Amino acid sequence: MRTKQQTIKKTVYLSGVGLHTGVPVNMTFVPARANHGIKFQRVDLEGSPIVDADVDNVVDLSRGTSIEQGGARINTVEHTLAALVGLEIDNVLIQLDGPEPPIMDGSSIEFIKILEEAGFEEQEALRNFYEVEESIWYRDKSKDIEIAALPLDDYRLTVMVDYNSPVLGSQHATLDNITKFSTEIASCRTFCFLHELEVLHKQNLIQGGALNNAIVIVDRVVKDDELSYLAELFNQPKVEVKKEGILNNVELRYKNEPARHKLLDLVGDLALAGRPLKAQIMAARPGHAANVAFAKKLKRQMEKTTQNKIPAYDPKMPPIMDIKHIANILPHRYPFALVDKIFYLDETCVAGVKNVTINEPFFCGHFPGNPVMPGVLQLEAMAQTGGILVLSTVPDPENYWAYLVSIDKCRFRRMVLPGDTLIFKCELLYPIRRGIARMRGEAFVAGTLVCEAELSASIVRKDAK
Repeated sequence: MRTKQQTIKKTVYLSGVGLHTGVPVNMTFVPARANHGIKFQRVDLEGSPIVDADVDNVVDLSRGTSIEQGGARINTVEHTLAALVGLEIDNVLIQLDGPEPPIMDGSSIEFIKILEEAGFEEQEALRNFYEVEESIWYRDKSKDIEIAALPLDDYRLTVMVDYNSPVLGSQHATLDNITKFSTEIASCRTFCFLHELEVLHKQNLIQGGALNNAIVIVDRVVKDDELSYLAELFNQPKVEVKKEGILNNVELRYKNEPARHKLLDLVGDLALAGRPLKAQIMAARPGHAANVAFAKKLKRQMEKTTQNKIPAYDPKMPPIMDIKHIANILPHRYPFALVDKIFYLDETCVAGVKNVTINEPFFCGHFPGNPVMPGVLQLEAMAQTGGILVLSTVPDPENYWAYLVSIDKCRFRRMVLPGDTLIFKCELLYPIRRGIARMRGEAFVAGTLVCEAELSASIVRKDAK
């Protein structure tokens, strides 16, 4: 799995009709900055409102997953989201001039193709994985549905479907590596049973449905007059049933194409949890309602693990900035280069690391025989971490100084000793105004808060008089 975030290199376009609305729509994928996430935008509505791909925005699950925010709705988002997850695209803006992404052939493959045409651009930000540490379960006994997320340092999915149908039967599908999504899962089309078609049509759904964008499974004897009705419904000269129980002349791309499509839907729906996952996902008889309920459970668990707001530092992951990169931005040198690396950075927050060793020069005098890191140097390291944040807001940080101008509400809560790994987090309290940044800084050792303060810094051009 990729460790750094990525977006697409250029804007690309797609057109079609929505599956359920039948409305023609133009769809545009636009590159986005690091930590932007996946967002939809209704450019046909006043103010061009944006809808975050967030499970808490789900408002309808009628044969698809629909999200809404600020009065703007996007229907049937799962196939688009599945393509983005499959290509490990973290940041993109998806613009639509209608209420629903185009259904295309009923799978994700056309989204995959256009995104691959755009190309990919790696970004200087680490992916914010949610790594499942203990098994998480969802059960719906009334529908015999079960979904589980098990600990795994990867992302794998297994799906089982069983519709008690002589045609469909019991099927399994597995994705053992997310990089195989494009070749093994993306082309698998949506499906439904013949007896569902008329019901869906009466509910004003599948208005854009056609025999070339869905698999219709026929599991009973169909009379000629019913076939004539279906031909009229789908605006076809003739409708027939193939011997394997598939309506018209559709050939299955895989024997277990329905199960693979259910896995595709699961990948798309779980994207709404908001973070790339590291887990083994196992699902029995999943559907959109169960997928979304499970995504909400995952998101709630994510929120619990981040309530203390301690930055998640994984030393195995490459840094956003190493010491060479930091030295290009900050003027500090030995013995005042007090930040070893930056592992998180966005528009309002930064997190960095200071490894404390007995070789620190200040331990010679503070205190011999009882080495304790001076509190003022903890603050200095915190301020340097914050300096990275404020200097990242200008396009040419090497041409600016970041001066510490005030310290408030400072507390030292625990001694910092040789062998400790200090994790610093600085977050803007307000937008930067007139070159003044005000931040809340915190320092942690092994998950325990050891120091905190509010810092103010001034950004000044080096050539300013």
